[in-house]
Amino acid sequence: MTDQPRPSRAESRRIAAPYGSWASPITARLIAESGIALGWLQAAAGELFWVEMRPLEDGRSVLVRRTAHGEIVDVVPATTNTRTLVHEYGGGIYALHAAADGSVTAYFSEFEDQRLYRLEVSGAGGGATSGEAASGPRPITPVPPKPRSVRYADGRVTPDGRTLVCVRERHEDGAVTNELVALPTDGSAAPQVVATGHDFFAAPRLSPDGRQLAWLSWDHPQMPWDGTELWVADLTADGELAAQRRVAGAAAESVLQPAWSPDGRLHFVSDRSGWWNLYRVESGGDSARGGEIACGVAALAPLAAELAKPPWVFGLQNYDFLPDGRIAACFGKDGAEHLGLIDPARPGIVPLPCELTAFSSLVALGEQVAVIGGGAARAAAVALVDPGSGAACEVRRSKTIDIDPGYISVPEPIAFPTSYPEGSIVGPLADELTAAKDQRRGAAGEDGVDVTAHALYYPPANRDFEAPPGERPPLIVMSHGGPTAAAGAQLSFDVQYWTSRGIGVVEVNYGGSTGYGRAYRERLRGNWGIVDTVDCINAARYLADRGDADRARIAVQGGSAGGYTTLNALTRHRFFAAGASYFGLADLEAFATGGTHKFESQYLVGLIGPYPQMAAVHRERSPIHHVANIACPVLVLQGLDDAIVPPAQSEIIVAALKNNGVPYAYLAFPGEQHGFRKAGNIVRSLESELYFYGRVFGFAPADEIVPVDIKNLA
Repeated sequence: MTDQPRPSRAESRRIAAPYGSWASPITARLIAESGIALGWLQAAAGELFWVEMRPLEDGRSVLVRRTAHGEIVDVVPATTNTRTLVHEYGGGIYALHAAADGSVTAYFSEFEDQRLYRLEVSGAGGGATSGEAASGPRPITPVPPKPRSVRYADGRVTPDGRTLVCVRERHEDGAVTNELVALPTDGSAAPQVVATGHDFFAAPRLSPDGRQLAWLSWDHPQMPWDGTELWVADLTADGELAAQRRVAGAAAESVLQPAWSPDGRLHFVSDRSGWWNLYRVESGGDSARGGEIACGVAALAPLAAELAKPPWVFGLQNYDFLPDGRIAACFGKDGAEHLGLIDPARPGIVPLPCELTAFSSLVALGEQVAVIGGGAARAAAVALVDPGSGAACEVRRSKTIDIDPGYISVPEPIAFPTSYPEGSIVGPLADELTAAKDQRRGAAGEDGVDVTAHALYYPPANRDFEAPPGERPPLIVMSHGGPTAAAGAQLSFDVQYWTSRGIGVVEVNYGGSTGYGRAYRERLRGNWGIVDTVDCINAARYLADRGDADRARIAVQGGSAGGYTTLNALTRHRFFAAGASYFGLADLEAFATGGTHKFESQYLVGLIGPYPQMAAVHRERSPIHHVANIACPVLVLQGLDDAIVPPAQSEIIVAALKNNGVPYAYLAFPGEQHGFRKAGNIVRSLESELYFYGRVFGFAPADEIVPVDIKNLA
């Protein structure tokens, strides 16, 4: 496989070459080595902080700082990995405290031992000091009884700098306990439990005067996007809580992202209207009535849009307070994201004309709005946005190189019809289908009914190549993880890798995805393995019917929960010609009976039903029991240290493929967990998938790729 020549810029004629064989500057090595992942913005003393995940440093996460003078430096030493394993997915990695003299102190979790560490970041006046130049981090929590058995996340420091309040997760004697703890920031005493009694806690947030604490809690089998409770209590001088009261939330109301405004008013996001909107507490709850809700709540920006995202990780922040009293917020509507301003005195949101169209984090930095954002043709970056003009100035880019726009595919949002097997659907979606069926019957006298699902379609795009006349491109159907998540319209080289080689991609936001309101999110309740799978098939069928895909060369691909959808599509349907499962969930019973971590251990109650009462449904929906039905080639990729989807599940799939004589390849990566972080493994997985499709679909990639051993392939 040799590189094909590319025309010069002066040449107007493109080279005719089969789809899939186009040469592209977007290589797997470029994807792995030219970029970083950005997350968890915070601001303190006029300075900006965030975390970078660096594949070239074995996936190390690094706390980074932009000084008031614009210099960008690593906060922590080169030996430090700032990452927490609470809920396994982590997030909320660090907390900051700015003293009256302008000095800043950081408190963070170290991946190796999961203890909390303290580090003086800058002296008075905000002068730049690197982690190496400072005295170095020192632990402020005890050595855990077993390695990584005590973990911390999502902390905040009291205004006086003396106390840190955070989430703690203890793994002891086979049990996992989550609670809120308070500890002295100098490490002089062990953490003290301040809130317990619920299965999960998140977002402890201190009022500006340090006298009140707000937090979230929820219990099995709820997930935080199903239902949470928002609590407030007085914080006493000795670090204990008094007068606890619940001010919002319930089993069917998801409350997220509590935050105090500078004037001491509590805000939160709730989906009580069917959409995650912003609210403000007008009066406190009544603790004298057993913690029952008794408070006024005002909706600040009621609209059919989402001002939050599902909290798979701690520390997500989609709004913050500007000095003039307005609130900057990012929100999603109809599959697109926007930046806007909310004036609490005038309900509603005013969109900013910002060139960024996808956001993952937001924080106020003085009069500016700092975001991690990107767009359809723009990679994610830390950027500063002017709230007057919407102009964005990049501070730190996730990608270190520019790609000519001629190689970039711009997504087309598509809404396509989808329907499900008669009698297969339960829960809220069944009611939705019945109502739609009745409405259609009354209007047209027909019994059949379709509902609408959503996706982002990326056509092949390469300025140097065109396909021979009459050829239609292969298509990769990508099923996102979660499954409570969504694909966004932000430049991803993981997608452009395929489209620039002449392979179309459709990222399916199947029923159950976020960004389209609670009713759409709840389509998956009781229906996982059906709705997501059928929506992926119908997205591909819709594009093939339009002429955008070769029906004989359509593959399905996904990781984690997306891998489950992929495996379901391959075991239960004869539609796809190939598949690639990245650490895909294959055995729901193992997942439901302790085969995964606490955070997701009862996730299936909502997605499938309670176990063991519905054990038969768990077995029937598990791809592992239907592997004999797989009739097309499959690539299986797995991290050997994965605690969420253990390698044994992939190995059972592989054994069945081997016995059935179906073409397959299996790539296992030592040292990788749930998602690949090391550059070499990212390169190998991408190139192997391309090689696999080339062999199966009959095209020769232009790239030089180390061959993959595909078993049972004639």
